[in-house]
Amino acid sequence: MASSGRDGDESQKGEAESCVGNGSSSKDGYQQSNEDEGAVELIRRYFAEKLGFSEDKKEVFQEKVKALTEASVDGVIKYIQERNCKNIITMAGAGISTAAGIPDFRSPGCGLYSNLQKYKLPDPQAIFEIGFFRQNPQPFFTLAKELYPGSFKPTLCHYFIRLLNEKGLLLRHYTQNIDTLERVAGLPAEKIVEAHGTFHTSHCLECKHEYTVDWMKERIFSDSVPTCEKCDGVVKPDIVFFGEDLPTRFFVCAEKDFPKCDLLIILGSSLTVQPFASLIDRVPKVCPRLLINRERAGHRDWVMAALQMGRGLDFDSRDNFRDVAWLGSCDEGCQMLADKLGWGVSCTIDRCYIL
Repeated sequence: MASSGRDGDESQKGEAESCVGNGSSSKDGYQQSNEDEGAVELIRRYFAEKLGFSEDKKEVFQEKVKALTEASVDGVIKYIQERNCKNIITMAGAGISTAAGIPDFRSPGCGLYSNLQKYKLPDPQAIFEIGFFRQNPQPFFTLAKELYPGSFKPTLCHYFIRLLNEKGLLLRHYTQNIDTLERVAGLPAEKIVEAHGTFHTSHCLECKHEYTVDWMKERIFSDSVPTCEKCDGVVKPDIVFFGEDLPTRFFVCAEKDFPKCDLLIILGSSLTVQPFASLIDRVPKVCPRLLINRERAGHRDWVMAALQMGRGLDFDSRDNFRDVAWLGSCDEGCQMLADKLGWGVSCTIDRCYIL
């Protein structure tokens, strides 16, 4: 095996030669071992190709240059301080906004999907499915009134992301959220990729006529389903429903941003919704990845690990040199990072400050 090295090869050769006069059992065993290893490698390569996980040989055998002195939060802190990384990408899910009073989607009991019984949906996810929306848009607009952007204030986590930008470290912020709290916190629009769309604009589903955020807000808060002034079709905010394509900006930015990334920070995401979740595998193979979340997410399963394929975070492997998980609330995690880095971020009961 590759890990045996030259000494192991010579030892195996010597053992094989010393057994020649005693029959062929050792030689046969040695050949069988090599055949078994070859079969495993063939199987691995077969599945890698069929599943689209095949890797360039140059990348497979590329020496792992360790960016972190250790795969830990302190290792990440030291990396930021000493290596002066300039292309941090943040990826955010609903967990960064829960402290603002906006429920996440999947937490048992308190998540959004657990509290939609009053809408009498066929299933909780239906409220964000484009097919169901076309048939019955009223439940979505009733919920939209409760969760409408402008009703909530940014969290410490949002201000930490802004601080990364002010420090000249943020390449881009990718968010699954539609609450626009990054904008409210003062992060420039060009630094934000709203992967699942935005309330800032709306379009008629039929004639595609565009409407402003103020036009949509007025109709949502009047408890009516917004209809087009041109054709009487239903007007939908430009947020991405299940069954719709993601914005072009998501794909264009991801294509150019992730190869440049030198630190990926994942905040408050379960990493279950594609293609957003797959972005964690698009950074360079030596790029450190830090997850701040209440529970582990996006970790590579044992099948992928056994086949020596990527696709996912690798927290527990002996070979892990770049993936770190900090478990807790996003605000606590970002406060911890800011404190360790000597940066000033503070929150009072009604707002957050960059000191």
